[in-house]
Amino acid sequence: MRDTDPHILVVDDDPGIRLHLSRSLAAAGYAVTVAADGGSVLRTVVQAPPSLLLLDLDALNAESLALIDAIRRLSVLPVIGLSATTDGELAAQALERGADDVVRKPFALRELLARIRNTLRRAAAGRGEVIAVHSADLEIDLLDRVIRAQGRLVRLSRIEFAVLRRLVQADGAALSHRQLLEAVWGTERVDRLSYLRVAIRALRRKIESNPQRPRHILTEPGIGYRLEMPLGKAGTGDRKGTMP
Repeated sequence: MRDTDPHILVVDDDPGIRLHLSRSLAAAGYAVTVAADGGSVLRTVVQAPPSLLLLDLDALNAESLALIDAIRRLSVLPVIGLSATTDGELAAQALERGADDVVRKPFALRELLARIRNTLRRAAAGRGEVIAVHSADLEIDLLDRVIRAQGRLVRLSRIEFAVLRRLVQADGAALSHRQLLEAVWGTERVDRLSYLRVAIRALRRKIESNPQRPRHILTEPGIGYRLEMPLGKAGTGDRKGTMP
């Protein structure tokens, strides 16, 4: 299964909002699926669970509350409700049913993105996932997509970031060439070792102080690669051990 960006499922009956959220979230680095109603949500949650559900509460109203109930019986999928109501009753009911957060419409995109990151961070903490690591000269935050090497901000291509993300998530363990190729490029390209080597060379150029003698992205002969963080400690969703 190919490693992808965090996947957000947007359920809203307003086509303008669906389009706006789809474009904005994609620009922020998320994979996005949209739906006009909740009819297929439960099937998606079971068969291909997203990373987070953005659910319009107003249009679905009682159905949205029932949907949250059903999701909570099946999954711990993070749910953020969207609501334009001003009395707060619907939002309160959604939170009582198990929604992780409710954002009021109209919302500022920056606020929504911050709420999404915080919710995903809490969910990652609950699963014990590594989402951020740091050492004396390298800082990586996967959710905020921030990488700093020797104090400077580093920009990575989509492929480079995907490779680095898998190395971070391995928490110091070595990943085989095949594991990395399958995660980033898919099962049909597991024999394209040159793809991985090009990405590793690019990453070393960008994050290593001396790419010829790497301290972080290390080669495991006959196996693949691993991420070493000297003096650093892996951090999970609560940011423990992560960069200050």
